[in-house]
Amino acid sequence: MYGVINYEVFLITGILLNLIPGADTMYIVGRSIAQGRNAGVYSVLGICSGSLIHTLLVAFGLSIILTKSLILFNIIKIVGVIYLVYLGIKMLLDKTNLSLDSSGSNKQNKRKIYIQGLLTSLTNPKVALFFIAFLPQFIDTKTTGPIPFIILGLTFTFTGLVWCLFIAYFSSFISQKIRGSERMGTYLNKITGIIFIGMGLKLLQTKSPQ
Repeated sequence: MYGVINYEVFLITGILLNLIPGADTMYIVGRSIAQGRNAGVYSVLGICSGSLIHTLLVAFGLSIILTKSLILFNIIKIVGVIYLVYLGIKMLLDKTNLSLDSSGSNKQNKRKIYIQGLLTSLTNPKVALFFIAFLPQFIDTKTTGPIPFIILGLTFTFTGLVWCLFIAYFSSFISQKIRGSERMGTYLNKITGIIFIGMGLKLLQTKSPQ
């Protein structure tokens, strides 16, 4: 099928991989618990948009640069670490109770959360390296062009979208009553900040494939 081989195996494997918690999952859970369902959904859209961009970069051969350039790899990694730690510290210092569900006029906050989710995905070199290592295993070596990569990338992103939306809805549901307390909402924001900082420190341990 358009240069794709063992598509069924890829689909099952992709679903299983999406079920494994990672930095993106923790970001979505943190946003959903601290700020509600809308924040979770917009973080999911941002993460999935990043996945689509990674797909296009791999499809057109640009992400392969990460495996060839140690300097570029480290730059992206450090930017990602700084960004995640910055978000974490910002939430730790924020004394307000942020809740997108409590107001219908928070377009700017929603846009900010979407962009943060997008940047969280784009500044994580592990995501790019995953696409580079995983997708080619299901592409016919005789096939040329970006189409097989795009098909597989879209499939993986779609299954990830479904799972991440479930996570966002479930996380916001179980914390809905807790967020009703302003003090508890502030605590949840700080917990989310700690999660972001932990994600940044974990990303710092990522090693170049060279």
